[in-house]
Amino acid sequence: MADTLAGLAAQLRVDSIRATTAAGSGHPSSSMSAADIVAVLFQKYLRFDFQHPHAPDNDRFVLSKGHACPVLYAAFKAAGAIDDAELLTLRQFGSRLEGHPNPHVLPLVDVATGSLGQGLAIGVGMALTARLDQRRFRTYVMMGDSETAEGSVWEAFDKAAHYKLDTLCALIDMNRLGQSGETELGWNGEAYVARARAFGWHALAVDGHDLGAIDRALAEAQATKGRPTCLVFKTEKGHGYSLIANHEHWHGKPLPEDKAREAIQELGGERNLRFDVRKPEVTKPTAKPAAGPLKLPTYATDEKVATRKVYGDALAALGDAYPDLVALDAEVSNSTYSEELRKAHPDRYFEMYIAEQNMVSSGVGMAVLGKRVFVSTFAAFLSRAYDQLRMAAVSNATLHVCGSHAGVSIGEDGPSQMGLEDLAMMRAVAGSTVLYPSDANQTARLMAALVDLRGISYLRTTRAKTPVLYAPTEEFPIGGSKVLRRSDRDVVTIVAAGITLHEALEAHARLQDAGVSVRVIDLYSVKPVDVKTLRQAAKETQGRLLVVEDHWAEGGLADAVLEAFSDGTEPLPRVKRLAVRKLPGSGKPEELLAAAGIDATHIVEAVHALRDTPASEGSRATSTAQTRRTH
Repeated sequence: MADTLAGLAAQLRVDSIRATTAAGSGHPSSSMSAADIVAVLFQKYLRFDFQHPHAPDNDRFVLSKGHACPVLYAAFKAAGAIDDAELLTLRQFGSRLEGHPNPHVLPLVDVATGSLGQGLAIGVGMALTARLDQRRFRTYVMMGDSETAEGSVWEAFDKAAHYKLDTLCALIDMNRLGQSGETELGWNGEAYVARARAFGWHALAVDGHDLGAIDRALAEAQATKGRPTCLVFKTEKGHGYSLIANHEHWHGKPLPEDKAREAIQELGGERNLRFDVRKPEVTKPTAKPAAGPLKLPTYATDEKVATRKVYGDALAALGDAYPDLVALDAEVSNSTYSEELRKAHPDRYFEMYIAEQNMVSSGVGMAVLGKRVFVSTFAAFLSRAYDQLRMAAVSNATLHVCGSHAGVSIGEDGPSQMGLEDLAMMRAVAGSTVLYPSDANQTARLMAALVDLRGISYLRTTRAKTPVLYAPTEEFPIGGSKVLRRSDRDVVTIVAAGITLHEALEAHARLQDAGVSVRVIDLYSVKPVDVKTLRQAAKETQGRLLVVEDHWAEGGLADAVLEAFSDGTEPLPRVKRLAVRKLPGSGKPEELLAAAGIDATHIVEAVHALRDTPASEGSRATSTAQTRRTH
């Protein structure tokens, strides 16, 4: 067996070199340091059905150091999951073997990696899923030593120990060299071990090129109960080829063809070894409760209800109807109201404490294993987990995110707590859906729409209690809007959402009293935006749009409105935006809305100013053409 493992490890190194040299780019040295670990893990310990990569009992392997994917692809070849011809398409346009693992094109991997520091938190979510579903699969996360400088890694170490995730094993490839020089700790394996133990892990320092030592360490990890295991493997970057082994300046550099031939010869030449990864034992978890009927909360039109409260009420109702729904929160569940799910289904609520990066990545780990995942915190604090949200989209994950306490309307807490960039941030996530409800029944309906929606979705909720505007039976299709006030005499269209919609309705009432008719649109779907309704409103109100938002002027509601006209097929309207432009302070919500210039009084003033300006040339031309066709 030792000879077979040694030959397999050499083959993984050779194939990593061959693939990266053929590509003319990539990370052979980072792959070569990990080859012995991967060989032992895949040959002896991993239980995985490559014909059914999403089988619920499969062990999970997360390559957090995603740049070392050539060694993973080489292992896939040795397991018969891909062939040699495909291996040599590494990094080519259209290949499934991208420069970092990507489940969009390669279903053999669960998540996208390469933005370092996220794999272990994803593993936390996977291990939590195993426990929740009463499965026996193990989760292995291979990490680079450089990425342990990331704070998100230690968030994950903390949460894994807190939840006593003994099916989780972190494999740190301590090859000493980062991209630009030696890592912070170099080969100080005992320092890594001490840190892991301080967080409550079982931890060992291991010679990462001693196949027997690797074998014994992985066996010990399997036998450890009550806490996760961290194996710190001392390795050499570029191990196996003397020219580059443990030498700096070889990170991310493929070998030239002549050096590749030399390295392959030193490694014993090309091989074509195959091995069978054993399939997992099928388990029969205890039956879960059957899905019940969905009974969304409803609210009377004479009530005032905060949309953040409805998030919690609807989450509990969805939890009754969907046994696979889970929620994670960052220790603000009594403010986001995700605590309502914890009360109704405590086994499906996971407290992640003040660790938003870990929360999002753990949610991804649960989502890719089939859970309907909702994560929540204050909108402002999601900004620190933006890379995790970005990578969730790259991972093809479905994640429903709620950001509460958005905008200056939260009041006295001040600007550190005010989400003012969240709409721009979430609109920029690939394939995302961004919703901003203004009313209780609307929020509940949108929550029901989200539960089956693929991709990354964002629901912005507000702190203040606001009037209920809609009946419980009203429908709110994603990508739609609601025209709440309109007439044939409207001279301006006011577009608003959330808290500013209520200010817009107050402004409408004042303008009506003054004999000025305006249209009011509730743009609850910020992405995708309701192009048809916005274009029609622009035509019918002489191209005058006033957009009011409790958000920075950049990237929010007004920019979403302008996108409705960006294809050039319609005249560009005159768009005036009322938004937050100066850093706010503390104060009462009404004081802060007024100071930001987004309250009803400022809306009325802006309407008067806008209607006193000429309509845009494009709008006049459109109106003239319509008049000619009419007559």
